[in-house]
Amino acid sequence: MLTAGEAQRIHDEADLIVSVQDAAAAVRRLAGEITAAMSSTQPLVLSVMSGAVIFTGQLLPLLNFPLEFDYLHVTRYGDTTTGGELSWIVAPRATIAGRSVLLVDDILDEGITLAAVKRRLLEQGALDCRIAVFADKDLGRAKPVAADFVGVRLPNRYVFGFGMDVKGAWRNLPAVYAVKGL
Repeated sequence: MLTAGEAQRIHDEADLIVSVQDAAAAVRRLAGEITAAMSSTQPLVLSVMSGAVIFTGQLLPLLNFPLEFDYLHVTRYGDTTTGGELSWIVAPRATIAGRSVLLVDDILDEGITLAAVKRRLLEQGALDCRIAVFADKDLGRAKPVAADFVGVRLPNRYVFGFGMDVKGAWRNLPAVYAVKGL
């Protein structure tokens, strides 16, 4: 965990990657795409905590069709900057079997976590599992899963804001920043 001074220094030195206005426009566009693709399925929408809370909170009010909402909490990062072993903290309480599922997350980075979650949901009997991410990071290599709905594309830098954190800080920002030098 960063001290308040360290967190502020990182923010002050960071590069703005996605403005508040561009983030809001991306969420509105995604809501339209998701509505067109899924409005007749009455999907189960699963938000991946903690990163997806900002994106989910802005997306759900724009989805003007019946849905069920739940969440799951799974992580490979914790408060670190590199991924480790997958840790399931909270599984969805909703019934998965026989449902169309929309998995909502903040970022598709390496894709290992989302691929594992999607695989598990399909193993539990989901009819299909689509993925909506606010951001897809360009790593320059293939990922084990692709998102069906993508808000913004990001360069391969360490980013924070709009649900993404830097050592536990700055998830709450309404824009996306990249750490200077990383």
